[in-house]
Amino acid sequence: MKNIEGENDYPLILTAKEICEILKISKPTAYEIMSRPNFPLLKIGRCKRVFRNDFIYWLKSERKNLHTNNIKL
Repeated sequence: MKNIEGENDYPLILTAKEICEILKISKPTAYEIMSRPNFPLLKIGRCKRVFRNDFIYWLKSERKNLHTNNIKL
């Protein structure tokens, strides 16, 4: 699959702020996405993070599901 533009410009572990930048969404929407059961969340205390590669893999699989099942991201 095609790489996300500039994906390697982001840190190894992403915050909600970086997810906002990548997806062009608001911070509350990023936290909503991060709370989904299939999201590869990494909790450190109260902080929510995600490994960049896990996020990219998750995003690509969600894209595939969108095309297959017409599911809303």
